[in-house]
Amino acid sequence: MTKQTRQGPIIVWFRQDLRIQDNPALTFASDNADIIPVFINDESAPDYAQLGAASKWWLHHSLLSLNKDLANKLLVLSGDAKAQLDKLASDVDAQAIVWNRCYEPWQRERDEHIKNHFKAMGVSARSFNGSLLWEPMQVLKKDGTPYKVFTPYYRKGCLQRDNPRFPLAKPQNIEIFDGSKIYQQYTGEQGVEQLTLLPNIVWYEHINTMWSPGERGAADRLSRFISEAATSYQNDRNLPAVKGTSLLSPHLHFGEVSPNQVWFAILGAFDNAFDHKDLDVYLSELGWREFSYYLLYHWPDINQKNFNSKFDHFPWRDSAKDLKAWQFGNTGIPIVDAGMRELYKTGYMHNRVRMIVGSFLVKNLLIDWREGERWFWDCLVDADLASNSSGWQWVAGSGADASPYFRVFNPLLQGEKFDKEGEYVKTYCPELSKLPKKFIHQPWAADSNILKACGIELGKTYPKPIVDLKASRQRALDAFSKMKEADV
Repeated sequence: MTKQTRQGPIIVWFRQDLRIQDNPALTFASDNADIIPVFINDESAPDYAQLGAASKWWLHHSLLSLNKDLANKLLVLSGDAKAQLDKLASDVDAQAIVWNRCYEPWQRERDEHIKNHFKAMGVSARSFNGSLLWEPMQVLKKDGTPYKVFTPYYRKGCLQRDNPRFPLAKPQNIEIFDGSKIYQQYTGEQGVEQLTLLPNIVWYEHINTMWSPGERGAADRLSRFISEAATSYQNDRNLPAVKGTSLLSPHLHFGEVSPNQVWFAILGAFDNAFDHKDLDVYLSELGWREFSYYLLYHWPDINQKNFNSKFDHFPWRDSAKDLKAWQFGNTGIPIVDAGMRELYKTGYMHNRVRMIVGSFLVKNLLIDWREGERWFWDCLVDADLASNSSGWQWVAGSGADASPYFRVFNPLLQGEKFDKEGEYVKTYCPELSKLPKKFIHQPWAADSNILKACGIELGKTYPKPIVDLKASRQRALDAFSKMKEADV
């Protein structure tokens, strides 16, 4: 049917797809009717899914950007999503409600309930895939069971299937429903500012200068990655002092760019991308993102429970003092402290350093991975339930295809290998900036004269290590042995 023969507008429910291009739900609606674009701050979300402070900052600016792209006609509401959609659909006599799918367990359950409710009311409700290259329910082993290991999942389950969907262009004709009274009624009460996503205390000044939320910011970030870093990705992605990663993760999480757009931008910019090691490695990182969502879909409690139940017997330590020292970058281990300070200052942490600080927390300090997951959730602008949960379980050794528990990252060696000149440490631990390269990752090894000449007094201007690396590694291995014994 054409727009002229359809009755009533279509409500486009924006969620984690805050963009105009390659938005299947928006394209479908625009092709078939006038639309009413709406975002709902769903207050019925469970506690674990409530946005952290950094994510709220990002969402605020992303919604402002989307609203501008929609001629300032984005309805921004707050409350129970079903109740809000029910009222809106009734007020405008909507013929349909459409959205792009989310894969968090609470959203899947809510969406199914909403879809059934509106279908029973005679209102069409349709959902689309706008967030993943391969939907998790479609990638299974030959015996019909889900994969638990990344490589066969990605190389066989995904790459040997149909190619990902080619990105959709911007809809040619977005006609927003001309319901002046309706818009006055809703916008008079609600809007981006009324969500009060920005905190009262201004801690995000540096984040403001580093990031550009929104679809245009995502497109610019992708373009710069392709032109400046993509062909050296395999090596440079491990160097925290080098801009060697795409920095697209928050844009992907909020759906300001789709993985399909990123995937085909890489394939379109380079010939035979899969034959180029750097590009193949980067595309496989998009595969890891897919795998995280795949795990969350098939094992919906991985954000709260150990994927490997043996870890239910692990003897975690409860140390508020050590946890706080880790959270605020005061462990006395420079590469760890630099990473945690980067996180707090920028809302981001380099991926190599995420593995280092994660290993330090769960193995050197023996603190439950869920404590790390909660802190990252609050501090990261790219906080993502699937990636955050699977990443922390990978580091802990309790997840699918996880790093072996007995693999304990040595933060000293990691720092010396991936931050040879100490540039990263000096950026976020400036009190150590005068130290010779030899001691930048182990200031405790410098004699008192060197420390004094550099203006450093361990325990005062910079912390002494809160744990001995060698002894804590052995403690972790002993704890692992006890866990295995308890499981017998």
